[in-house]
Amino acid sequence: MKALVPTLMLALVAGCSTTPSNQANQAPTEPVVSYYDYQLYTPFGQPIELDNLPQELLDADIVLVGEWHTHTGIHRFQTDLLQALSQTGAKQILSMEQFTRDKQTIVDQYLAGEIGEQPLIQQGNAWPNYQSDYRPLVEYAKAQQLPVIAANAPKNLVRCIGREGTAYLDKLDDGERQWIANNIDTSDSLYKEKFFASMHHGSPEQTEKQYAAQLTWDATMAESIVNYIDQHPESKVMHVAGKFHTEQGLGTAAQIHKLNPNLKLVIITPKADISDNDSDFQLQVLTPPTRYVKTENQMAAYKKLASRHSDLTCKP
Repeated sequence: MKALVPTLMLALVAGCSTTPSNQANQAPTEPVVSYYDYQLYTPFGQPIELDNLPQELLDADIVLVGEWHTHTGIHRFQTDLLQALSQTGAKQILSMEQFTRDKQTIVDQYLAGEIGEQPLIQQGNAWPNYQSDYRPLVEYAKAQQLPVIAANAPKNLVRCIGREGTAYLDKLDDGERQWIANNIDTSDSLYKEKFFASMHHGSPEQTEKQYAAQLTWDATMAESIVNYIDQHPESKVMHVAGKFHTEQGLGTAAQIHKLNPNLKLVIITPKADISDNDSDFQLQVLTPPTRYVKTENQMAAYKKLASRHSDLTCKP
């Protein structure tokens, strides 16, 4: 199928109203029948073509692309979108949840050709699915000499926050604290309500600490992006992250808005069914297969995950 790309600027975060355009000249659609396929729509359910980028998208400072991790169609779209944006003549930047701030030097060394892919994967703590899903993005950025922001907070620190809450931040020395956003505000919000509603196990106290860890990711990614734009005002950033971090203008999007409400955002969220009235641009893809059908299989997976983190050492 044709590779497609978004057009309009999201009103929820940018503070402007988005109205449907090109209603009389809608792009032809092709069916999404495999996990390689995708079709992008506006919030109003209008299909969008890759080779017809409207001014609203070109004017956006940041494009947040949510994903279901390991979804082939979404990862294909991300690479197609990065290519399309970079060909507009803007100073395009790629930002990634999948690399952490403390590994920025490793990422930069790889982009400069100073190290190979294996050191990037091993020393940069790349995700297990890097070669199948994120390699195309990074390789395109490398070939086109596009900077890549290692935007996230280190996993070991975030996991300790998930165990002890924001109080753990006070235990960090200056060298460790720099890898996490300055402000982690866990007060009540729509995002917090959404997070608590998504949690189906653990005590409220545990969930509060887990939310602190979740928000640490969001706030750190947002701060990494905003700091880069502050230092390079002409830059346009495309950020890739799990869709929970970006959808509905919450999570990372809301944190960006707090730091700089003047930045214009576009949010793209994967969906199986397209609505004619959504707050985000909609990327139609096939829904991932059901992870668990039997409860015992799900509980066994939780226990395995818990045991995997049992050797985590946090500062006393």
